Amino acid sequence: MSLPFELEENKHGYNQTLYKNILDVVNPKILKKQNRLKKWEYGYNSDYDFIVISKTGQIGQIIEIQNLRIALPATNEPFKRSKEKAEQYWVKAEYPKELNRIKTRFDWQDYPIDFKEKWFDYIDEEFRKRDEGYWFYNKGVATYITGTHYMYLQWSKIDIGAPDYREANRLFYIFWEACKADNRCYGMCYLKNRRSGFSFMSSAELVNQATISSDARFGILSKSGSDAKKMFTDKVVPISVNYPFFFKPIQDGMDRPKTELAYRVPASKLTRRKLESNEQLRELDGLDTTIDWKNTGDNSYDGEKLKLLAHDESGKWERPDNILNNWRVTKTTLRLGSRIVGKCMMGSTSNALDKGGNNFKKLYYNSDVKKRNRNGQTSSGLYSLFVPMEWNYEGFMDSYGSPVFIREKNSIKGIDGFEIETGVIEHWENEVEGLKSDQDSLNEYYRQFPRTEAHAFRDETKQSLFNLVKIYEQIDYNDSVNNKLNVTQGSFNWVNGIKDSTVMFYPNNDGRFKISWVPPKNLQNRVIVRNGVKYPLNEHIGAFGCDSYDISGTVDGKGSNGSLHGLTKFSMEDAPSNHFFLEYISRPQTAEIFFEDVLMALVFYGMPLLCENNKPRLLYYLKRRGYRGFSMNRPDKLINKLSITEREIGGIPNSSEDIKQAHAAAIESYIENFVGIKENNYGDMYHQKTLEDWAVFNINNRTKHDATISSGLAIMACNKNLYRPVPQTSINKINLGIKTYDNTGTISKIN
Repeated sequence: MSLPFELEENKHGYNQTLYKNILDVVNPKILKKQNRLKKWEYGYNSDYDFIVISKTGQIGQIIEIQNLRIALPATNEPFKRSKEKAEQYWVKAEYPKELNRIKTRFDWQDYPIDFKEKWFDYIDEEFRKRDEGYWFYNKGVATYITGTHYMYLQWSKIDIGAPDYREANRLFYIFWEACKADNRCYGMCYLKNRRSGFSFMSSAELVNQATISSDARFGILSKSGSDAKKMFTDKVVPISVNYPFFFKPIQDGMDRPKTELAYRVPASKLTRRKLESNEQLRELDGLDTTIDWKNTGDNSYDGEKLKLLAHDESGKWERPDNILNNWRVTKTTLRLGSRIVGKCMMGSTSNALDKGGNNFKKLYYNSDVKKRNRNGQTSSGLYSLFVPMEWNYEGFMDSYGSPVFIREKNSIKGIDGFEIETGVIEHWENEVEGLKSDQDSLNEYYRQFPRTEAHAFRDETKQSLFNLVKIYEQIDYNDSVNNKLNVTQGSFNWVNGIKDSTVMFYPNNDGRFKISWVPPKNLQNRVIVRNGVKYPLNEHIGAFGCDSYDISGTVDGKGSNGSLHGLTKFSMEDAPSNHFFLEYISRPQTAEIFFEDVLMALVFYGMPLLCENNKPRLLYYLKRRGYRGFSMNRPDKLINKLSITEREIGGIPNSSEDIKQAHAAAIESYIENFVGIKENNYGDMYHQKTLEDWAVFNINNRTKHDATISSGLAIMACNKNLYRPVPQTSINKINLGIKTYDNTGTISKIN
């Protein structure tokens, strides 16, 4: 499982960052020239494959947040509140008392021109910060926040008063600005921890956008209608009410409405020109900009046109409501034809999978920026973002908005003024340790405060066919160690490109194989030829299981993956016992590439394969290449009971109920014996995708679980003797010609 952040542990402690600096993207000469001419346009730049969020025509630092490349504005004389680094941090600026007395723009009109002249520059500057963003020194580092983030920190009133500055929120808003700037994107799908501030941040963005927009509609959805209403009345309305007069449009109706906030004249009309003029604001036409909320349902906002939708608690939509169905409908409200005209700000923790979590999980992974269609869009149209809980856990932020990961020698003063005496990682681990006796409570804590995406989508133990406690024990253990040391990603290739020769393994980050054991040289490529057919010589060490596919492409471009697993068994060779050493879950461009991948793995390890024969192309491929000896026959039938096809190519059917039950039982037994905690140690099952697939396996819908199918077949292949049929024997009576007698009564009689 890949992490959406960089992680390093060293002698100095624990370091983590949510972004990467991308260097040498643009030639320095071109960069300098374009900056001088202010040629960089706000939006997606296809030439360099990054998103420009600068509105000044100049760019500086280029960063990557969860695989999304973003070009920040060039540094612009950052504000420095002190010469001392330790005293440099965000502080909300005081609103001038003279302006605080002015509640509306009608009041402003009554003031003399010399008073207005005094404040023109201040108001202009606030509009500039709102549009372009803001630079300030934070502990000696020039730090950029977007205009939206500035409006949140400086002008948004939340339940605690003014929001805290947090580095995690800075990067959240930069990512969001990129979503807004990219004309290929419908918005964001944010996987968060509890009390991360998303509801307030999205509410602030609603007000920020609505007060500078004309003839626009803004909406709110949540896990229920009452939650959406509460977000509107308790968050959106107070933020709007407390805006300074120069940002506040003329409002129609009640000061604190319950259903709809309607703006007459947007704040964008209140420019310096308007302030200088004596134009009668009362005479300006109403421009019909509104913010409202809707009850939760698949067809909420159907047929409407939205500029921004705040989609809160999207991972908690329970039946009959379905977030996937809702998004299919809602997506159409954000576009005109093929042109995207609105954005969605979606964020949530996840419920248990059968309580809405599974649909949100699908939506989140369908928003991966690395997986785009030919139009450059993700499957959902959204961009996914995950921030680990340690970045946004209340009570563990220092004065500079950075998380305190580990315990320091001396306590640190937090952003709330209280001392931080322990690190957030230690606190989290202590909570986890205290919940290990109650797996469902532990999983709920993981979902609320996830450190990985897998934590966020933990399921309830009672929903699984297999022992979820052991599976999650193993997943957590793998997460706690550097699993990259246990698993190597790479590719197999024929030496010098000569097929049917010798196979070598080459580590590389783009490889489709993940392996955790490489046999010693003397056990590699052990193949023997008998009567023109190639056979493996390491069957006594282990075997493979495979879930294949026959068709290269599908109508929807998706289709199931090809899956291959290698497993060892007990042997006297230099090999670990009962160890899953190989995981392959991928769908290359053609089926033939997949078949060749499988063949090279079989040859390299010298082990046979048990494969489902309902998709027989792989098995025919092996036979044509001379490798029929690598294809195992179904272990539950004697050779004289096999069908003609089974004798020809081998394999095992997937239609038999007995096979399905035996397959599930094989995995269940393996988990009980070799996964999770065992004798004060942990199992050596390091392949996270397979563990996660076991956790959600549904025996009644096996087609979606390629990893479970192939791993189960590998277990059956290594234990084939357990499935060997017992030959039926019949006893025939032999007549030896010996007479027997019936001795009842007074006279014996011959029977």
